[in-house]
Amino acid sequence: MVSGAPSTAAKPTSEAIFEAPRRTIGDTKIPYDVLRYVPQESADHYKFAPLGVVDGVLEVGMVDPDNIQAIDALNFIARATGMPFKVFQISEQDLEKVFAMYRGLGGTVDQAITDLESEQQAAPIGELENVPLDLDDPTIARNAAGIAGKMNIQEDAPTIKIVSTILRYAIDGKASDVHIEPMPSGVRVRYRVDGDLHTSIILPLNTHRTIVARIKVLSAIRLDEMRKPQDGRFSASIENHQIDFRVSTFPSYYGEKIVMRILDRRQGFIPLDEIGLSERAVRTVRDAVTKPHGLILVSGPTGSGKSTTLYSLLSEMDRETKNVLSLEDPIEYFVDGVSQSQMRPEIGYTFASGLRTTLRQDPDIIMVGEIRDSETAKLAIQAALTGHLVLSTIHTNDAVGTIPRLIDMGVEPYLIPPVLILSIAQRLVRTFSEGGAKEFQITPSIKKSIEAGLETLPERHRFKVPPVAYEPMPTSTNPSGLRGRMAVFEVLEMSSDVEKIILENPVESQLWTAARAQGMLTMQEDAMLKSFAKKIPYSEVSALSTLLAGEEEEVAAVASGVSPEEAAIPVVPITPKSGKEKQNV
Repeated sequence: MVSGAPSTAAKPTSEAIFEAPRRTIGDTKIPYDVLRYVPQESADHYKFAPLGVVDGVLEVGMVDPDNIQAIDALNFIARATGMPFKVFQISEQDLEKVFAMYRGLGGTVDQAITDLESEQQAAPIGELENVPLDLDDPTIARNAAGIAGKMNIQEDAPTIKIVSTILRYAIDGKASDVHIEPMPSGVRVRYRVDGDLHTSIILPLNTHRTIVARIKVLSAIRLDEMRKPQDGRFSASIENHQIDFRVSTFPSYYGEKIVMRILDRRQGFIPLDEIGLSERAVRTVRDAVTKPHGLILVSGPTGSGKSTTLYSLLSEMDRETKNVLSLEDPIEYFVDGVSQSQMRPEIGYTFASGLRTTLRQDPDIIMVGEIRDSETAKLAIQAALTGHLVLSTIHTNDAVGTIPRLIDMGVEPYLIPPVLILSIAQRLVRTFSEGGAKEFQITPSIKKSIEAGLETLPERHRFKVPPVAYEPMPTSTNPSGLRGRMAVFEVLEMSSDVEKIILENPVESQLWTAARAQGMLTMQEDAMLKSFAKKIPYSEVSALSTLLAGEEEEVAAVASGVSPEEAAIPVVPITPKSGKEKQNV
């Protein structure tokens, strides 16, 4: 019997509780996404535990289904989470298995903290930092530049064990970043998964100093510098796989905050036809990367997947017969056949100075991590004009906005058409977990809105709006129905019409009209097609429209002298922009 529906929150009767079916857990592992529906404190106190989610219903195991107080607590949780529940009777042994899964990270770290506190009590203050941070540790190697972090996850000293456990759980949970931040009440550890941060554990404040010191040693950055930010990186060997960690420290009021970006070499290149481009866009991009010279730009905000796209473009290149060089900050993945160079602005080695150097290295293809300033923009244009294929990224809201952005950076308009081959814009949207999609009927108003937006496209490029799209639904292993992200794109190809506008009057609204006339789909439309194809939730289309509207509003506010906070961000319909002029990024 399903109980605890949020709309009614009705209590099951005693008779119904007595008839609760039995469930055996065995070796089943309860995912963290399911465990978080029931707080560990509540599970411990009332002796119940979440087992899974089936058809939107949370399955809960209880040793004593007649415990009315526990049922009351479950009804409260159901109202708070919006998730009805179904009770199963389980054994004491199975309940303990679930409690052990709860403890997971917390239990391992708690034991390490106990060991650390024992060492702190036994060791003089002067010796304390050396206990877990011995530079003669055989898993830490020195390279020509100093210390290279080579860390084995199976180390035993307390602080080492804490750090190792935090990293292992980040990797197992497919996190992209780890945040370790001191607060008045303790040290908060958060993981970024699918774009959102989730708190995993709060550590005692007295662990902060040694955790930071351990990570600094691994990252080959200064232990005694706590007043300004530092950057470093290290590699960890996990089950015979090398995983890179990019480390950034930040001096906050309560101490240094650390953020670690996880770069898993096992993932390798994502093939161009698997990053989310449509079949037509894949053909366009593949044709572009075979050209002997020119400029290909990928635009989007930080964290939108631009680097992944650049590496996918590199995977299409002939790296055997061509001289391929890259300027990166930082180097995220090591690529066979590419001479990769790490930028070091602190010694004057920037994208601009590096680009000058690469031109003396007889390059065929140059990848520049980012065009950030006028000097780099002009040098990239010059390199493309003189017979090199240049790939780079730039911060603009959309594909069309790249052209005004280059002009704002001081590039002469007449230099853009001969070199700009493609402008690609992208964002990341959430995807379904396995079995996590359900149909919903597209209403006449939604269909009308989509079709109105498509009227600016030539007839041959319009798509039909199907009767259904898809939304997430809970599964037995994933209550949200969502797992992972994929990119949505818009691809602008240089044409004679676009060239004419650039040379005569490069107003963004006119460029947008020309791009639509040649069949460019917007990122929102690409997202719609992916929802119709059961790849992403339709709600991501609306979220994307709101996101892009917010970005444009901030740009307009800055241009008009109004702060982004003062500017009201309107809710934008899913139809594309009309001919109104847009602000340059």
